[in-house]
Amino acid sequence: MRLFFLFLFLSYNLNSQNLNVNNDFFYETLRYSILDNTLETNFSFNIKPINSEYLNSDFNFNSIYESKNGKIKIKSLGLDYFTEFNSSRPYNRNNGTMIPNRGYQHILSPGIYLKLGPLSISFKPEHHYSENKKFDGFWEGHYDEIWVKRYRLWNKIDIPERFGTTRHNQTTFGQSNIKLNWKFLSIGISSENIWWGPSFRNGIMMSNHAQGFKHLTFNTNKPLTTFIGDFEWQIISGRLESSGYTPPRTNFVYAGTKVYIPKINQRGELNDWRYLQGYIFSYSPKWIKGLSFGIIRWVQMYSSLVEGKYYWIDGNTTYFPAFQNFFRKNDKYEDYEQQTDQAAGIFFKWLWLDSKSEFYFELHHNDSKNNFRDLFLDTDHSRAFTMGLQKIFLIGQNKILFGWEWTQMEQTAGRLLRDAGSWYEHTYVVDGYTNKGEVIGSSIGPGSNSNYIFLNYIKKNQKIGLSIEIVEHDNDFYYEAFDSANDYRRYWKDINIGIKFNKRLDNFIISSNLILIRSLNYQWELNDNETPYYHSGKDLNNLSFSFKLTYLPGF
Repeated sequence: MRLFFLFLFLSYNLNSQNLNVNNDFFYETLRYSILDNTLETNFSFNIKPINSEYLNSDFNFNSIYESKNGKIKIKSLGLDYFTEFNSSRPYNRNNGTMIPNRGYQHILSPGIYLKLGPLSISFKPEHHYSENKKFDGFWEGHYDEIWVKRYRLWNKIDIPERFGTTRHNQTTFGQSNIKLNWKFLSIGISSENIWWGPSFRNGIMMSNHAQGFKHLTFNTNKPLTTFIGDFEWQIISGRLESSGYTPPRTNFVYAGTKVYIPKINQRGELNDWRYLQGYIFSYSPKWIKGLSFGIIRWVQMYSSLVEGKYYWIDGNTTYFPAFQNFFRKNDKYEDYEQQTDQAAGIFFKWLWLDSKSEFYFELHHNDSKNNFRDLFLDTDHSRAFTMGLQKIFLIGQNKILFGWEWTQMEQTAGRLLRDAGSWYEHTYVVDGYTNKGEVIGSSIGPGSNSNYIFLNYIKKNQKIGLSIEIVEHDNDFYYEAFDSANDYRRYWKDINIGIKFNKRLDNFIISSNLILIRSLNYQWELNDNETPYYHSGKDLNNLSFSFKLTYLPGF
């Protein structure tokens, strides 16, 4: 069993026909088409990617070759070219393999799909290039005590400010997979990006913010329809890896001690990969049209723990940690519980098709509760949530799509009595909930909040949108670092104003997004010597531009 486990996760050459999560044109179009009643489907869209073969839409790939009995198919998955540019500092949100980068970066991704009976192979590698130019990071002028407190986060999560000092030029397996498919079920291995939950801006539990990771998957290709409603699920076991990059000033010494602690497991080993297991189950009841709800849970630990190499821990190491010990009272071995990082939560979405609108909500906890009593008495402890809505207004033959999403990641006031730590960081799993140096969940990161509003004008195959977003950066750190000074002036907030344009031209899809970012007190920087007391800090302007071109032959 152990050899099988190692083989699966060390096999880089092992990677159904899914719509690329990183191509937001697909999912934005499908989502408002459902609201507009122009697309009928029983997919909840709580689990992505979605298999296009089972969608009643024109987002299906035509065959290059198909045998007479239909058991052999070859399809082109098209060609994607994604590019981003940032003028002053990184602006990095939900872009998969791309990294926090100042300057120019791009992804080039061709793809081909092969079906041999129940076996399907999607090969869609990604070539990534980035300039990775130098930019201003955490201010060196902060007091030493502030740097020490900043390292309390950096020592518990792998999110380097800058990914080295040179350009990046790499090729990955990207959005590839190999699966066995039977009716509505699929099992296989994949490197695709995943999105769990109904949100469209900040996926707290799973998103495409980081590079996709290698994982085994057992999932529904389409909803399982029963006499009580539709069921969808995905169960994954994956391999998460470190970035290999360090935070700034790793030689910084305070009180005679280096504040930087290398990313080592509890056996003192560097760069140990992490085993992640998680699941999402979504249910759409038959009697309430448009309603879907479900649960999400994930557990991660260093591979050495799974393989039983922690000789001082005995008893309940397992390959299926997400299916056991939901409450701490069930943990027989406290050391084991401490060595694992986990989160769990619930979600729901309700579509009101008559009014062309939807509302959704997610509530998650990044720490296990002791029991049900603890859950109900201290529900706010370690919680994060996202809520949002979308609605279509008709203007003649055209449409106006309004949307709002609010995400709260910072700790509540309960931290004064019971500190939960920030989301995605962990005392023992010191790489945190990351892959290749980026958070797998919400793109705003630990301790942060977001309010996002958009308005889109939709005309046939064309969309023009305006968006405004306010992001509060890592308030958990801010309260800890500046509480003793009672300095309430240093909040780091971004005001993002975006203009988006999408258009489909025959076999081409064009998407562009221009965002003007005004950062107030960038990196919590404020000159204490200036007057008056409530004066401006370091306010930084950044121009972020992204462009996506997709060629889909045969569409």
